[in-house]
Parts: sequence; structure tokens; C-alpha cells
Amino acid sequence: MIRRIFPHPVLSLTLLFVWLALVNKVTSGNVLLGVILAIVVPMMTAPYWPRRAKIGKPFRVAEYILIVLWDIVVANVQVALIILFKSNKNTHSHWITVPLEITSPEAITVLAGTITMTPGTVSAMLSADGGSILVHCLHTDDPDGVRDEIKSRYEWRLKEIFQ
Repeated sequence: MIRRIFPHPVLSLTLLFVWLALVNKVTSGNVLLGVILAIVVPMMTAPYWPRRAKIGKPFRVAEYILIVLWDIVVANVQVALIILFKSNKNTHSHWITVPLEITSPEAITVLAGTITMTPGTVSAMLSADGGSILVHCLHTDDPDGVRDEIKSRYEWRLKEIFQ
């Protein structure tokens, strides 16, 4: 019965908190509407989620989030320095193909989102077979190093989390 009302409890909690953050005021009416949204939206979208992602090591999720947040801060500084002090002719943009070992659609989506959220890189395309992702890097002199860093810093953690 509970699984029917809350088919995706994490999504329900996320929707409730996002709603309260968006309205920027915690009143009984806002909480009630947030609870209604948190129940109705997951129930309506449940048929589109035939299988749920299994999180193998939940503590790795917290570690991953902290690493990504740190990388976003560092990359912001690096991009600012590139913009302020590098001329266009000294900026070396590259398209980098990153072969993937992860196969879970959720893990690939999180990886692509992580790459895009980190300033200076954008995930542009996933190959048709899901075996590699195309990444644009604003500036690097070592495209292979960027590829290896994505694999060693993000992909193996996602592999542990989702598989």
C-alpha cells in the first residue's frame, strides 16, 4: 500500500523540498500543496520508470556529491582565469571521446550531467550504443589526461554506486 502511494519516495521528498524552496515560504498551505505534488507526480510518472536504479553503496553518493561540488568550485576559478588571462589563440579547445564502462542509463545520465555542470566541459553526445560520450573541453593541452580524469574521478565511483 505504501509503495503504491509513494512509488518513488526519494522523488517525493525531493519534490516537496524543491516546492518549498521555490515558494520561499513555509506555510501550512504551501506544505499541503507540496505534499499533494509529492504524491501525485510520482504516482503519475511511475509507469515510465519500469525498473528502479539500485544504489549499491549509498555512502559513495555523499562522497561523489562532495567531489563534484569541489570540482565545480575549482573549475569555476580555472575558467575565470582562462577568460581573464588567456587570449583566443592560446586557448586550446578539444573534443574528447570518453569510452564508458558503465552501462546503467541512470549512471550515464549522472556522468553526463556532472560533466556539463563542471565549468569548462560539456557533454555533447552519447554514442548510439551507449559505449562512449563526446565531451567538449574549453581548454586543455592534454585531451587524454582529461579523458582519464573523467574516468578515474567520476566513472569508477558511479560504477560502484549504480552497479
